[in-house]
Amino acid sequence: MVAPSENPPSGSDIGRIDRVLAATAGLDTPVAVVDEAVVEANLDRMAEFASSSGFVLRPHAKTHKSPELAARQISRGATGLTVATVGEAEVFAAAGVSDLFIAYPLWLTENKARRLRAIMDHAEVLLAVDSIAGAARIARHVPGARVVVEVDSGQHRTGVHPQRAGDIGHGAAAAGLEVLGIFTFPGHSYFPGRPVAVAVQEANALAMAAQSLRAVDIDPVIRSGGSTPSVAHADPTVLTEIRPGVYPFNDAQQVELGVCSMSDVALTVVTTVVHLDGNKAVLDAGSKSLGADHPAWTTGVGRLPDYGDARVSALSEHHATVDFTDSADRPELGDRVRLAPNHVCTAVNLADELVIVNRHGTLSRWPVTARGANA
Repeated sequence: MVAPSENPPSGSDIGRIDRVLAATAGLDTPVAVVDEAVVEANLDRMAEFASSSGFVLRPHAKTHKSPELAARQISRGATGLTVATVGEAEVFAAAGVSDLFIAYPLWLTENKARRLRAIMDHAEVLLAVDSIAGAARIARHVPGARVVVEVDSGQHRTGVHPQRAGDIGHGAAAAGLEVLGIFTFPGHSYFPGRPVAVAVQEANALAMAAQSLRAVDIDPVIRSGGSTPSVAHADPTVLTEIRPGVYPFNDAQQVELGVCSMSDVALTVVTTVVHLDGNKAVLDAGSKSLGADHPAWTTGVGRLPDYGDARVSALSEHHATVDFTDSADRPELGDRVRLAPNHVCTAVNLADELVIVNRHGTLSRWPVTARGANA
C-alpha cells in the first residue's frame, strides 16, 4: 500500500508529465490519455501479487472496456475476465477472450438468453445467482449453465446472507445448473480507513458461505472476491480468486484511499485552462468527459496530478472549476493540464477512444470497444 502524496512531482515524474503533454499537444482537448508505461507497471504489479499469493486473477473489464488491455492482462496470467453485462461479454468473446464471468444475477429474457447462448458457442461463461427463482429462469433458458452463488459481505446490494448460500446452491443444482462456488463484491471498501476491515468481512462471509454449500454436498471450488481498494488484504486461506477492476488505470479515489500514489494514475484527461480569475481556473473538461462521481469523503471532483494542492471544486457538463488557493504553482491561461477523474470507469465509458502515449512519446489509439454495452 502506498500512501497518497501531496508533494510536488519528482524529477522522473516531471519528465513523464512533459512527455505526455508534449505528445498530445496537437490534439484538441479534452482528451482521455493513457500513459502506457504506468499501465504496464500497474498490470505487472497486480499479476505478481496474484501469483505470489496463490490467487486466480480474473480482472473486471468494466473499467477499461478494451480488448487491447484485456489481452495484456491475459498475457500476464489472468484466467479470463469479469464483465458487468451480457453486452460486455459479447464484446470480449468476439475479441477472443475464452473465459468470462458475468458478475451480477441476471434475470434472463428470451433475447438475453439467445445472446448468452451465442456467446457460449465461443467462450466458457460463468453466471451469478442469488435467488432460486433467478436460478430456475437461467436453467430454463440455458440448461446446465455454470453458476456461482453471490453472497452479501456488507455492501448490501445484491447477494444473499452467507448462511443462505447452501439453500440457493441446492435450488440451483436441483434445477440442473452446475454450481461451482460463491462470490462477493466488497464494494463498501470505498471509504478511507475501511479496506482492511472490509477484507476481513469478505473472508468471513465467503468462509461461512463455503460451509453452507458444503452442508448440501456442493464443493465451493470457486471462492471469489476482491476490489481494487481491498484486494491487497484479501485472505488467501479463504479466497481462490480476485476480481479487481480499477487497478490498470487507477484514479483520484484510489489515491485518496491510499491504494496508490498519483504517479500510479495512468489515465488522465488532458484539458485546457480557458479562464483565470485570481485563485480560480476553469478547464474545458466537465462531467461529460470525467463523470460526476463525488463521494462525500473525497476532497474534490477529481485531482490535478501536477498541482497536488489544487482541488476541482465544481463540475458542469463541459467545464471544471479548480481552486488554486492552497497551491504554490498554477497554470497560465491556455496551458494544458492533466486531470485525474475520481472514478475512472465512468470516464472511460464517456470516451470513444483512449489516446495511448508510450515511453518514447509516440501516440496510438485504443477504441473503447465495450463503451455503452450496458445491457
